Amino acid sequence: MTAIKAIMSENGGVTFPPDVRAAAGLEHGGPVVIEVVDGELHVRSIKQVMDRARDIARKIIGDQPGGSVDDFLAERRREAEAED
Repeated sequence: MTAIKAIMSENGGVTFPPDVRAAAGLEHGGPVVIEVVDGELHVRSIKQVMDRARDIARKIIGDQPGGSVDDFLAERRREAEAED
């Protein structure tokens, strides 16, 4: 995609054109995560952030039994019940 010119409003808002939103996976609107990395703005959807976090977790944990968040929470519930 070619760089585009956008105008920032006085209150800091920027409207991204539809083709840019679509290319970035942001075409449905909603909340985004904005990070400044080496002076650049990185804008990602919550889904993109969660997908990346899952990929990182998979690389670290792999597909081990008990490695999912659901497994972790279930284990904590069992421990809490055992303490009662």
